[in-house]
Amino acid sequence: MQSCIRLSLSLTGTAALALASLPFGISPAAAQDPEAPSTEAADLGVMGVNLRDAVKFNYGFQGALQGAGTPNQAGLGAFIPLHVGSNSVAFVDVLVNANFNDYGNYSSIINTDVAGTTFSTSTRLGYRWLNSKRSWMFGVNAGYDSRPMATGPADTGVTVTNSQTVFFQQVAAGLEAVSNTWNFNAYALVPIGTTNATLNSVYQGGTLDTYGLDVGYAITPDFKASLGYYYQDGDLNTADGSGIRGRLAYNLTNGLIVGANLSYDQAFDTRVSADIKYRFGANGYGAPSAKKEWKAPVIQALTETVKNRDVRAHDKTRTAILGNPCSDC
Repeated sequence: MQSCIRLSLSLTGTAALALASLPFGISPAAAQDPEAPSTEAADLGVMGVNLRDAVKFNYGFQGALQGAGTPNQAGLGAFIPLHVGSNSVAFVDVLVNANFNDYGNYSSIINTDVAGTTFSTSTRLGYRWLNSKRSWMFGVNAGYDSRPMATGPADTGVTVTNSQTVFFQQVAAGLEAVSNTWNFNAYALVPIGTTNATLNSVYQGGTLDTYGLDVGYAITPDFKASLGYYYQDGDLNTADGSGIRGRLAYNLTNGLIVGANLSYDQAFDTRVSADIKYRFGANGYGAPSAKKEWKAPVIQALTETVKNRDVRAHDKTRTAILGNPCSDC
């Protein structure tokens, strides 16, 4: 666990140093009157956007198919601004998801099929700001995630009995940087409390520390791609190692985004998943006079849902954990 924490600090520090060294800087813009941007600034596109008009409460639904250690899920979410300044926003971002059964005979946690239905939660407290030219948005966030996990049969052909529902949780932190073309997201997911538990008569389940960095590029304003690296580590020691993840996302209409994800690591092999998200009230949707400047990526990023929120889990045979041979698992 100490090595995981050192790795988390190293990754977060490296990301922060890299952002700080970029030529555009990450300092908030110089002070200006938040209520009355100058006429000259109003002619400069995003420079004339009053954030108190553009940054509003929004809510909606999200759903995702199972991935590497994550379940089939769907639920509701909300972005709640706590304070909107002339060039920044403090916020709370909350999600509640129902977690469903794994696909038939295809475990999301390697061996044991996840059963439904349980409810997971995720909360992030964050702060985002624009640089002086409003060409980049930067952000920091931290929070807490919970995941009750019901279990069923195994997809390995092994008969299991006494299936259990276990409760996992984690704390998380992230750094963000978004321009009109590029976006960067560094994150750390650190399990707390019970980090491994008996799932059934054969398998033990555990949570994964996950540390990663995603780099994204806007192919068009509505079509985005990203490539990421992650390192995962768990108490059961069978899923430890590095992985890569790619993503394509398309904004079908204002507030409705669909995505496809592909990941690979030695523990989970290749995993393909998809997701969908819709937010009412996102960046002027439904407002009497929504402005096109509000749709600039740096402005939209101020109210984007925080990424990387799932409590990731895997499993391993209990006999292997105890050091005994397991010929039929």
